[in-house]
Amino acid sequence: MEAGSVVLGLVGKTNVGKSTFFTAATEQPVKIENRPFVTIEPNVGVAYARKKCAHVDLGLPKCDPVNSLCLEGWRYIPVKLLDVAGLVPGAHKGRGLGNRFLDDVRKADALLLVVDASGSTDPEGVPSKPGSHSPVEEVESMILEIREWMVESLRRDWERFARRVDTGGISDIVGALHQRVSGFEIPRSIVAEVLEATGLGEKRLTSWGDEDLRLFVSEALHRGKPMVIVANKSDVPGSEENIKALRGRFPEIPVIPTSAIAEAMLRRLARKGVIKYLPGDGSFEVLKPEALDGRAKSALKLIEERVFKLWGSTGVVQSINTAVFDRLGMIAVYPVEDPNKYTDKEGRVLPDVLLVPKGSNPRELAFRIHTDLGKTFLYAINAKTRQRVGENYSLKDGDVIKIVATAGK
Repeated sequence: MEAGSVVLGLVGKTNVGKSTFFTAATEQPVKIENRPFVTIEPNVGVAYARKKCAHVDLGLPKCDPVNSLCLEGWRYIPVKLLDVAGLVPGAHKGRGLGNRFLDDVRKADALLLVVDASGSTDPEGVPSKPGSHSPVEEVESMILEIREWMVESLRRDWERFARRVDTGGISDIVGALHQRVSGFEIPRSIVAEVLEATGLGEKRLTSWGDEDLRLFVSEALHRGKPMVIVANKSDVPGSEENIKALRGRFPEIPVIPTSAIAEAMLRRLARKGVIKYLPGDGSFEVLKPEALDGRAKSALKLIEERVFKLWGSTGVVQSINTAVFDRLGMIAVYPVEDPNKYTDKEGRVLPDVLLVPKGSNPRELAFRIHTDLGKTFLYAINAKTRQRVGENYSLKDGDVIKIVATAGK
């Protein structure tokens, strides 16, 4: 996964609020120039993960963001949000837009599973009475569709593949399996982890049955396509029990209570200057009460009572943050040219922030910035500590780093 190119797949059936989430998450909180991902596909938007900006920790009065946003000390870091084709039961067999849906899933680094926490949509996405359907079953259905799609793909011509590996003198089983699942964009390291964790690496591939394939795929999905459950419509009465049930059934997957419609409304009013609200905040302030009609006032009161007091936030930014920082293990690093002033060549303070995997080193960061910097890397300077560090240094979240390389001299 390359820094700055995190892709989150938004998965869900019709009428669960997936489109509302996409709209709310990808609406820019303020206008910026040099917008990242200027050329994007129609079903891809720019959403933002949120972190405290490094300029706050450094005691600086401000920063000059270029590839991101900084609002009141919060850095909004762009990520791609892929609006996956609507899911219906039987997608793995090509039903509905199944083929497109599963191809979109393949492109994502992590998946946001949007479900109706109020239980008011049936398996086909038809609206119904709140509480009449189970969001637990929604999640089970989504995971099943993705898993079965991968299983069926692996099963095709499996016997010949397995026989070639087992009898053809191929010692690199991890490499062979990684190539086999390359279409799902599962990293080689994940394949190795799965084989060790499940014990499947001790078995000959020709002895794998359907249960072994499903075990392999389930673990590969869990580790290679980490998921977050977006429990949307959490403001609807009765959703609390369903959210509790989701957490009980899927303890290994974070469940984020969410009200996408509340986030969309708050951003819209903030853009008009009627309220003060930053995406991801747990409150808002009315600036122009005269601009609110009775319906808007009632909606804002509902947001206060059924969203902020109950859950602490709308959950939109929190879902993205959970996927990026917790599930994918990304950290935010600020590359600079002048480690004393924290600026680039043009004197801009902390202009860029990059998302890199936890455990990355300075040379890997250099490659993210420019290939020549990576190839001719000499050392780096940790601007916060003023210390010189080598490529054995493990980058920390919030680090400000100056890369020194022969290509940069």
